Amino acid sequence: MDKILEAVMQSSYPMYVKQSLARRVIEASKQPIDTEQCCSMLDLSTKLFFLGESHFARETAREVLEVYGRYHQEEFSEFFNVSFIMSLLQEGYGPLGKRHVYILEYLHLGLQFVLDKPSTQEIFRLLRVEFLRIVCERPSLKICVRVSKLLTSHPQCIPDGSHQLLFCQQLVRCIGQFHCHSEGEEGILQFLDQVNRVSALLQSIWRLQTSLVLPSLKEVFAIISLTDESETPSNALASVVQYVPLQLMEGIVRNLANADSVTDAQMMTSMNRMIDWVSWPLGKNIDKWIIALLKGLAAVKKFSILTEVSLSKIQKVFSKLLYPGVRDGALCVLRYMLLSFQHSPEAFHLIVPHVPQMVSCLSNESTNSAGSCLEQFAELVHCMVFRFSGYPDLYEPVMEAIKMLPVPNEDRIKQLLGQNAWTSQKNELAPYYPRLVSKSDTGKIGLINLGNTCYMNSILQALFMASDFRHSVLCLQDSSSQPLMMKLQHLFAFLEHSQRPAISPESFLASSWPPWFTPGVQQDCSEYLKYLLDRLHEEEKTGKRISQTLAQTNCTVQVRKTILGNRTLVEQMFGGRIVTKIRCLKCQSISAREEAFTDLSLAFPPRENPKTMFSRTTMPSSTPSADSGTRNRSKSSPHHATRKQTEDKDQGKVEKSDNSQDEDEINCSVVDGQNVTSSSSGESVGSKNSSLSLSDLINHFLCPETLTEDNKYRCETCCSLEDAEKVVELSAAPQYLILTLLRFSFDLKAMRRRKILDNVSIPLMLSLPIQRNPHVCIESCSRSTMVNTRQSATYDLCTVIVHSGLSSESGHYYCYSRDCTDREGHKPPSTGTKKFTSEKHLDVEIQWYLFNDTRVSFSSFESVSNVTSFFPKDTAYVLFYRHRMRGRRDSKSHGDVALSKELMEAISKDNIKYMQEQEKEARNRAAYISPLLKSPLWWQDFDKDSDDDASAGGLGSATGGASGSFHGLVF
Repeated sequence: MDKILEAVMQSSYPMYVKQSLARRVIEASKQPIDTEQCCSMLDLSTKLFFLGESHFARETAREVLEVYGRYHQEEFSEFFNVSFIMSLLQEGYGPLGKRHVYILEYLHLGLQFVLDKPSTQEIFRLLRVEFLRIVCERPSLKICVRVSKLLTSHPQCIPDGSHQLLFCQQLVRCIGQFHCHSEGEEGILQFLDQVNRVSALLQSIWRLQTSLVLPSLKEVFAIISLTDESETPSNALASVVQYVPLQLMEGIVRNLANADSVTDAQMMTSMNRMIDWVSWPLGKNIDKWIIALLKGLAAVKKFSILTEVSLSKIQKVFSKLLYPGVRDGALCVLRYMLLSFQHSPEAFHLIVPHVPQMVSCLSNESTNSAGSCLEQFAELVHCMVFRFSGYPDLYEPVMEAIKMLPVPNEDRIKQLLGQNAWTSQKNELAPYYPRLVSKSDTGKIGLINLGNTCYMNSILQALFMASDFRHSVLCLQDSSSQPLMMKLQHLFAFLEHSQRPAISPESFLASSWPPWFTPGVQQDCSEYLKYLLDRLHEEEKTGKRISQTLAQTNCTVQVRKTILGNRTLVEQMFGGRIVTKIRCLKCQSISAREEAFTDLSLAFPPRENPKTMFSRTTMPSSTPSADSGTRNRSKSSPHHATRKQTEDKDQGKVEKSDNSQDEDEINCSVVDGQNVTSSSSGESVGSKNSSLSLSDLINHFLCPETLTEDNKYRCETCCSLEDAEKVVELSAAPQYLILTLLRFSFDLKAMRRRKILDNVSIPLMLSLPIQRNPHVCIESCSRSTMVNTRQSATYDLCTVIVHSGLSSESGHYYCYSRDCTDREGHKPPSTGTKKFTSEKHLDVEIQWYLFNDTRVSFSSFESVSNVTSFFPKDTAYVLFYRHRMRGRRDSKSHGDVALSKELMEAISKDNIKYMQEQEKEARNRAAYISPLLKSPLWWQDFDKDSDDDASAGGLGSATGGASGSFHGLVF
């Protein structure tokens, strides 16, 4: 039968005749045949498989081998033995070398018919050794594909034990040398498919043996970090990394970024090559790995590597936006590279000349992918233009190109810039570019957290931003009788004039620490504020007594009275007075007691019946108050818990006669019976559907409280316990009104402290009733009688201290603040603009800052307003309002204060020390960074606009579009 088949193959018959005769031979082979005939047919079919000159010959040989493997298994297993397999793998077959792909195909074909034979295990042992040898010899891509196919079908042939790790590492080495030499799209797609087949073998091995993942990745890093390699490793290595489980990312990145054995040169080389992987089509999670490594380097402050890598690769990543296959990953990497590179406009300016062309290409593509990319890219451009303003000529073509695309709001831009920067402080990057920068971008200075001291830092920043108080403190003369005030002056002076991005308040903390506070434990910022102001007040009073004693012998009585009569600075700035009146409901007699305060604690109204919170006229709302989501109302603090709660029939909405009136009142709250709106189109601390405003809490504080049952009042006139009504009135307005929202209460049912998370809308302007005749006994507390003795005090919001967390003993404090001063009576501009426009803009457009320990950033009232909406555990806790006094001469912006010589010398000395520290750090970095630098761009003068040279990079071959340039995608 073998002679017949051989004659058929050598004959000159037409192909259909040959196929018919070969089919008969194959069918006859299914019948019982003697051993000698079987061996002859196996020899012939093997020869035809390896050396057949036509596809027909090889396919016929394949079918014959399959028939004999199925129907003559004993003879096939004797023929397909260990010795024969070894000779094929080590010597080849005839003229075919041992690396020929036909040999691996033949083995793959034969293995399926000997799996249950006694010799199988011996064959597997042989193949495990031989396949390890094959990959160690760095075979071609075709050989690796055949090996991968065979091992995927027969995993028993995969090297085991210690050889398995070596096999994985060598397979990684093989992948690192695969290069596509085809320029046609079909050839490139075939190359991609073959590489994915090989890398999929690694994935299947990793699934069975997860301990091999990290050593394999180390091999990848060893390949891409070689600085003296003559041939660049293939981007095909991206196909390996895409199979690494993402849950390992954090640990791998952390170890790699902190590895002492990895030099900066190696890290820079590897990062450059990894960023090239964005060109690898169909790769999964490659962008995530690249971004994670960039963030890891930023975390350990390896800014030299980040800067050089960004400048060298930003244009290449940008050009990949043209290709749909890699667009999403390239956009993610580009987005991070630009948003993190905030210390200089250089990276952004490298791509600016090519932005209009890119926008045009994406617009003309008319696909969902291009449309989505275009919108995200436009947002990115707006962020960069916002960050690096001052280049109108350079940006004009860019803004023209994206003018029809959506524009992100300012908060969105600040959010993106704030969350992606390598560092929140510009000067941390000073050693890596020529200009040594001072302070942060905001011009404000942060405070170092000394271990759960954010409660103190937020209070100190709030006091510093109280401009009148700050100016008064800085103007004080050195006094040994006020040591704490002098330390506060020292701290304020450094916050005003230091070049450091953040200073340590350690000395002030040691002096102002309440004795009952536990070191290292979070404390209540309101409690600290009360203690601090009380200390400063008592210290100054003591100093006045000492001055009075010293002056007794040589001062007149009038001078001594003046010394004792002057109010302390704390009283001048924060001191107000309240009158508590109690009226006996039996005899109608009234007793009154006046007392001073530096802050008002506002309890939350009881939640049982919110519609009947107040007994006197409460505040109707002309604009809905804001609070989104479901409320988690807590019971009010025990303070004011027994107040009478009856609904005022006069409560209702105020009708507006025109839009001007509505807008004029939109940021204002007027307490006690006057028109009120507590929210402002999203510009209040609260969201759109709030049922509580700050005015509600103040009215709850001021509303009459009925004293009855166990809480009856002992009337001196009646000489007995009687029902009574208690009223609290403000009799003197402080310059700075401090309001504390009593969010922390004790839950008697749960027997634990809890926090009231209710959102409270907070207005920019607050108007409070002041009782100017507190000692006049009024027989009737009717509204008509009270109105005649009241005046109104107007306050502007200047600071909001936010508590983030669920307990006063835990969480975090930070504060929003702005410089708040009187502005010529808030007169509208002379252009004829309506009053409400001027009023709103004067308040809303004043720059807000966010103070968060060492981090100081720009913010806005919109951010202040929405903080609880975005972060439910972050709630306004302590508020500072500044009294607006029209026509006050001393309320204008304070100029620079002439500090004492000793204080100025201390600040100057520290600034010099800081600059020396920066210069020393810069020299240390330059000592090992300079050999790595390849581009003069590193040392450019950043003050000069060097972006006029459009030759600084470009889209290159990518600008030609997809046609005829698809190969540029991979290489």
